[in-house]
Amino acid sequence: MKLKKSIACAGLALAATGVFAQANDTLAKAHAAGKVVMGVRESSAPLSYTVGNNQFTGYHVELCQRILKALLPGVPVEYAPVTSANRMPLVQNGTVDIECGSTTNNVARQKEVAFALTTYVTEVRTAVKASSAVKSVADLNGKTVATTTGTTSVALLRKNKRAQGVNFTEVYGKDHADSFLLLESGRADAFVMDDNILAGLIAGSKEPKGYAIVGETLNVEPIAIMIRKDDAKFKKAVDDYIRGAIKSGELTALYDKWFLQPIPPKDTSVNLKMGTVLAGLLKTPSDAPAEDFNK
Repeated sequence: MKLKKSIACAGLALAATGVFAQANDTLAKAHAAGKVVMGVRESSAPLSYTVGNNQFTGYHVELCQRILKALLPGVPVEYAPVTSANRMPLVQNGTVDIECGSTTNNVARQKEVAFALTTYVTEVRTAVKASSAVKSVADLNGKTVATTTGTTSVALLRKNKRAQGVNFTEVYGKDHADSFLLLESGRADAFVMDDNILAGLIAGSKEPKGYAIVGETLNVEPIAIMIRKDDAKFKKAVDDYIRGAIKSGELTALYDKWFLQPIPPKDTSVNLKMGTVLAGLLKTPSDAPAEDFNK
């Protein structure tokens, strides 16, 4: 009887070990489940967003679709909307297999999850009206600068060495659209935020040609596909695909499609040319955290 119990316990232990191992092997987990779950955002255009009816699209969504088609041919993709608050826990607990949104790769997050090679770089920049004389940080002296409550953009601006001796007034919008309204209405002379957010708001405005993104880059944040930590096999497979896409020109073409050409649902373009930092990363791919870009 004791021997039978020992064998049973050993069997359960082995089974548990197998389940744990599979949880850390995304490819095996997807094959066993008959599906792979992609984490997506609802309003992070043009990286990852919904066009309604549970349909998701964007630069990172399409890139992940191509990656999964290559790595898991024939395995259905299930889309799971995630938020800034729950995206990491859902990847960690296995609910989401691969997160394809707008997540910054930084040192703190690398302790909890893993990131593929950087495929987008957000640069904190300044939006102004096209007729504005503001072209640099120095030109903000005596001006009113808008940003969004809860973000660090103005703090980054004040810390920038080019802002030394530059005095400006801060105003805050409750969300990005509200902050843009401050600029649009003339209550602010400039709006400081991530360049892709600025470009998206400008593209969706009543008069896109009436605005411009100007000035120096205040901060750089590498954005990457997020996966589970300790799954070296899956990370290598994803990274290998990205390297191949870079070498073939596929990634550049994908960038041009989502940032330079009209995109759904309004068929407008964010008109954001590839920045020098991302262009450099396509020559020397890296999964380095944000801290390495802002020393």
